[in-house]
Amino acid sequence: MGNSPAIIPSHQPALTDEVIRSLKATLGDRNVLTTRDELVVYESDALTLHKNIPSAVVIPSNAEEVAAAVRILAQAGIPFLPRGAGTGISGGAVSLGGAVIIEMARLNRILEIDYENQLAVVEPGVINVQLSQATAPSGFHYAPDPSSQMACTIGGNVAENSGGPHCLKYGMTTNHVLAVEVVLPSGEMVTLGGGGVDSAGYDLLGLFVGSEGTFGIVTKATLKLTRLPQSVKTMLAEFMTVTDASRTVSDIIAAGMLPAALEMIDKLTLEAIENSIFAGGFPTDVAALLIIEIDGLAVGIEHDAERAVEICLRNNARAVRVAKDDAERMKLWAARKRAFGAMGRIKADLMVQDAVIPRSRLPEVLDEIYRIAERYKLTVANVFHAGDGNLHPNISFDGRDPVQVERVEAASKEIMQLCVGVGGSITGEHGVGMDKIEAMRLIFSEDDLERMLAVKDVFNPAGLCNPGKVVPTTKTCRFCGFGIEDFRHKKIAPHATMLQD
Repeated sequence: MGNSPAIIPSHQPALTDEVIRSLKATLGDRNVLTTRDELVVYESDALTLHKNIPSAVVIPSNAEEVAAAVRILAQAGIPFLPRGAGTGISGGAVSLGGAVIIEMARLNRILEIDYENQLAVVEPGVINVQLSQATAPSGFHYAPDPSSQMACTIGGNVAENSGGPHCLKYGMTTNHVLAVEVVLPSGEMVTLGGGGVDSAGYDLLGLFVGSEGTFGIVTKATLKLTRLPQSVKTMLAEFMTVTDASRTVSDIIAAGMLPAALEMIDKLTLEAIENSIFAGGFPTDVAALLIIEIDGLAVGIEHDAERAVEICLRNNARAVRVAKDDAERMKLWAARKRAFGAMGRIKADLMVQDAVIPRSRLPEVLDEIYRIAERYKLTVANVFHAGDGNLHPNISFDGRDPVQVERVEAASKEIMQLCVGVGGSITGEHGVGMDKIEAMRLIFSEDDLERMLAVKDVFNPAGLCNPGKVVPTTKTCRFCGFGIEDFRHKKIAPHATMLQD
């Protein structure tokens, strides 16, 4: 979480002029970036706490060029990683150990839309929202809707198993991916999944989705399309305490209701949104606001909406209002999904944390998060997917102040420990990347982590694809200083010595 980055072998081969010439001969001179001014653009993803300039960036135009670039780098022993729109917030698309970034933005075509079988085939650079925009006139959409859906790409969504407000009802990215075409770290191209037809054997597709670019690079994805609901009701419930709003969330789910979305926004976030160009008409004199969206068949939706309003009022909601039409509904959601951007009005930098807890523990965990922020003299705002307990405590800070950065890292660590302590997990949708790699030890034993590395070795035996991410490998030899990854991949001969953390 900002500290203890994974150890990358210091003896990785350097990117030579010969390799650069090979890449340029394959992709064209203009598609291989090597100057500092060009590379600094790629030094971080949306989590600016972690910055590292890659040794080069290559920009392929099709799957064959991706495979060719990977083969050139793999044969030279040069690490590499894929990058989409750079909207990730776990440091997953940051270069470590001189890894070459393979920028996938030009693979951005919707290749096929098959309404009869309710699927679409797309390249990884397709922007998430563009698929729904393309299919909406025919009554369909792509259900996973991350807050960054106006910018994030399908390839990145597959890598992170991204969520979004409407994943409470419709499921995460993995529930909507039918098949992927992948360039393995060797440069070989394979297809995982059946493209809508059940495939025999192990679920390698399920294993791949959410592997954060450590198993290979997606060059094509077959996705499930979902019919647009007949009717939608979007409600705003206003609460004078965060505790009342939190209890309402649990009570709605306990009543047997499954809203399409159930989001919570606290006072500081509401103020940031309403003072920005993203204003959605939210009240700013409340402690918390719930966005409750119910969709489905037109018959019965009014009854469900009335039940939700009743539960809100029973938990001391000051008021509950319903969006009067689709235009108002879209305005409310646009404001909600731009909340992270609005945080720039508070401080220059933002640490968007991501953890999952049992819904029943929301009141006590949120109270403690605010106390942690107070202890470290930090500003924390909360806007999150309350229905599935997916928290996003947002810490605003000035990244130019090293003292503030240290406090942010310490507070983030305490928040992760708090969430794990109540039976939660360290991430719900943003991924582990490099930011939370050491936090993996909060929920997994060393034996568990070794087994995960063994699985990664099946896809990525040389450890070249997105090294230093997801699974910690920071045990080092006390005599030579090399990491355990070096011994496991037989890059150096192991000593008869103890390994230490």
